[in-house]
Amino acid sequence: MAKIKPSKGAPYARILGVGGYRPTRVVPNEVILETIDSSDEWIRSRSGIETRHWAGPEETVAAMSVEASGKAIADAGIDASQIGAVVVSTVSHFAQTPAIATEIADKLGTDKAAAFDISAGCAGFGYGLTLAKGMIVEGSAEYVLVIGVERLSDLTDLEDRATAFLFGDGAGAVVVGPSQEPAIGPTVWGSEGDKAQTIKQTVSWDRFHTGDMSELPLDSKGNIKFPAITQEGQAVFRWAVFEMAKVAQQALDAAGISADDLDVFIPHQANVRIIDSMVKTLKLPEHVTVARDIRTTGNTSAASIPLAMERLLATGEAKSGDTALVIGFGAGLVYAATVVTLP
Repeated sequence: MAKIKPSKGAPYARILGVGGYRPTRVVPNEVILETIDSSDEWIRSRSGIETRHWAGPEETVAAMSVEASGKAIADAGIDASQIGAVVVSTVSHFAQTPAIATEIADKLGTDKAAAFDISAGCAGFGYGLTLAKGMIVEGSAEYVLVIGVERLSDLTDLEDRATAFLFGDGAGAVVVGPSQEPAIGPTVWGSEGDKAQTIKQTVSWDRFHTGDMSELPLDSKGNIKFPAITQEGQAVFRWAVFEMAKVAQQALDAAGISADDLDVFIPHQANVRIIDSMVKTLKLPEHVTVARDIRTTGNTSAASIPLAMERLLATGEAKSGDTALVIGFGAGLVYAATVVTLP
């Protein structure tokens, strides 16, 4: 029997560069209040959100990804032709095929890099980072580009009081490459499919394919609503607060460090109350910098962690070499947490 030659990659992997792109249009809460019965104070107290960015016609999923990726590649100090794989996490690329990753890889000037999309909601960046680490250690790529990108304004029901204020648009990207020492810890990830209905799309695409327009949601003018993201807010809040703190602690344990060893905490930017509750449950020391990018960016799903990471480094609130705990959680319900060394 023939023996297969074992693969050989780098001993470890690390994040080498990060980049972000936020659409030019800044949307304050006052705009959201034009279509829902609420108040600026209520939105801020419930979510922490003051403003969010919404993409214009030219700020497509691909265009935002290319902008963020170009910055990440430059930050990593490599050429796009060295990228061996492009992994894009998104739920707002509306073409079933081909994957948007292939277009992005081409526009960046990669040398026929492997390219594919994943759908893991707000945990998508953690999933992509884990895949990238595996490719580098396994040897199938030397450098991997991981992108989280969303145009969630396209999937927002502006008349839904529970979600209209939550979502924003943007793209965040990191370059993952070889390392001689551990710089991305073990990933603690999983799913709880029995809770899948707590965050979902209001109407499946096949309802439009079959032509069955009965019982479709209508807007205030009687028009059929485009599919949007909806959620059971209290159920999701309880799950995130009580279960995700446990997952975050497991990630610390898996990396062999304690909360005292952390410099930075970058959770998914879903809700500032969830973030504050996790900080309290994890008993993070005061010296730990906590990302609260949600205040001016909103919930950008898969893009939220790399965007928050990019901002912390750009403002100097975090620095290269810092030890950071990152955790994403959302639709599925899925989650992924790990400890990383910041680029």
